[in-house]
Amino acid sequence: MAGEENTHQIPEALTEEQAERLLAGMNEVIRAGEEMRKLRTEMIRLFAGFGWTQERIAQLTDMSQPAVSKQVTKCRKGDPQLPMGLSLNQYDAPWLEGRLWGLAEEISETFDDTARCTRYVNAIARGKKRFTPQNVDELRRLVEEDLRRHQAEMPGSYQDAYDEISRGLDIPAKVTTTTASASVRRTLARQIQCDQLRGDV
Repeated sequence: MAGEENTHQIPEALTEEQAERLLAGMNEVIRAGEEMRKLRTEMIRLFAGFGWTQERIAQLTDMSQPAVSKQVTKCRKGDPQLPMGLSLNQYDAPWLEGRLWGLAEEISETFDDTARCTRYVNAIARGKKRFTPQNVDELRRLVEEDLRRHQAEMPGSYQDAYDEISRGLDIPAKVTTTTASASVRRTLARQIQCDQLRGDV
């Protein structure tokens, strides 16, 4: 009836549950952004240790040369960084996790429509999944499933890489001789593994 009051009340405030859902996605993006900035700073330190010029680092990182200079100066005040090997044959957990990530990424790109690991790889890239033991185990399971499903279409190097990574992850982690953080080691190992699988190195 026209004179009836509207029974649908408009809430005057969000519930805590609504606020939590609203902010959860924002917090993930903010956290991922902060982690990426920290990772970029560590990579600048690594590139400077390789002897690259600040001008070249600025070009690669899309930063100004003074901003790079500031980061490099900060790094020099810290502990000296030991040289880092770039061979795939390293067996500390972060390096192996990075290799697993790279292998999963290659599988995802090659078999995008059918790869079981695609959603996981995307979640890692967006900072929604971290490298906890449980998440690494889940990524291994998905990669194993993809290797079985696409065995006939996949180069043997994919299975060989997984076998080596899996053996390394199944034994106790070995200590690394570099001061680079776990996130730097994962990032480097991921890129080197991808390049090797693509035949670029």
